[in-house]
Amino acid sequence: MAEPLGILLISGGHERAHYAFVLAAGAAAIGRRVCVFATNAGCLALAQDWSVMPDAARDHAVREAGVAGLDELREAAAELGVRLLACDAGLRMAGLDAALLWRGVEVAGVPTFLAATAGGQIVTL
Repeated sequence: MAEPLGILLISGGHERAHYAFVLAAGAAAIGRRVCVFATNAGCLALAQDWSVMPDAARDHAVREAGVAGLDELREAAAELGVRLLACDAGLRMAGLDAALLWRGVEVAGVPTFLAATAGGQIVTL
């Protein structure tokens, strides 16, 4: 089995969040186990309403260019079994209530992320 991929999302901007989900869906599509761990402002990408992210309007331009938007990428990642974790401390730092997270997002800490990606790669965005 291919090594796991961990994606550490610390940025709250659309561009990095979008690409985190591009990587997550792509890696999962080729059979890798993937875990996205969002912390601080990166937690905004895991919110039900991610439009509060800085430069969220960029998603319109992305879709106009024929590229999957953040909604489509999040759905694809979920269908492909990508594990989504929101950092407990990061949620507090972002001022985001866990009740506002997208379906299936787990609230966890760094040890959970490291265990999920043990022996694999970690990419930070």
